Amino acid sequence: MAFNLKKVLKALLLSSNLPLAVKDVQAVFTRFHEQQTLPLPGIVSDDVPTDEPPAAGEVVLPRVEVPVASVADAGEVTEVVAELPGEAELYQDVPSLVTTAQIREVMDEIAAELRLADEGLLLIEGSSGYRLVTQPQFARWVRILRQEPPPVKLSQSSLETLAVVAYRQPVTRTEIETIRGVSAEAGVNKLLERDLIYIVGRADLPGRPLQYGTTDKFLEYTGIKSLDELPASDVLSSRQIDEWLKNATTPHTPGDAEMGLETEQLTLATESGPTVADATADAPQEPVVPDPTPAS
Repeated sequence: MAFNLKKVLKALLLSSNLPLAVKDVQAVFTRFHEQQTLPLPGIVSDDVPTDEPPAAGEVVLPRVEVPVASVADAGEVTEVVAELPGEAELYQDVPSLVTTAQIREVMDEIAAELRLADEGLLLIEGSSGYRLVTQPQFARWVRILRQEPPPVKLSQSSLETLAVVAYRQPVTRTEIETIRGVSAEAGVNKLLERDLIYIVGRADLPGRPLQYGTTDKFLEYTGIKSLDELPASDVLSSRQIDEWLKNATTPHTPGDAEMGLETEQLTLATESGPTVADATADAPQEPVVPDPTPAS
């Protein structure tokens, strides 16, 4: 059996209960070739002459004699290895470099085979790497085996708070409450307990309020590899939301025109300008009409 990258990756996936990243796989091949170049313990190489005097400055290690018991043990090991046909071929012609594209291509093939087989296992890629998981319909059997309670679903209020944090992070609680219009203290505390959000730091604002962001568990909860995979909003852009938040936190005082009032105002007299009395005096006087009623 010659070297087969797909079978090696399957073995590595089954041997670990942690996510397997691409860099972890590449590190395995690097260590494999490093071990191939190291001498075996208790064996003296025939390539190094031991009878010639050492050169100047050369450090000579003492000659290691292999005991008889070790030779017998080595024979036993040889017999055990002989019982595993094809194992030697599996470690031959191992490439010194396995690219990221090759690993991802084989992982996609394994995932497609598992989906087609429909045997209860799936291969998913998360934020930390690849991992074999059980299909969702078998979750109840797994909980019964582990004696775990059913998962508690998040309330609508918590989901809305989580969505605001995911899209606006790092975000303060005041900004969350401004967007949602209600208090966010209970929702933030619940998300912190579920390890879906965490405290990123403090905002450069008066009072130095805490800022919140999402965790890696949030990525697993939503089934995405990075925040870039979050669906974009088709209603408001990020700039529009920023402008709306700015206007909401610093309200603008409306003027008369915005309130629908008349903008014309009476001109007030100044010290150098004409007064109201002067304007009245300069106005043309109406003629006085005599009373036609005869005096008695």
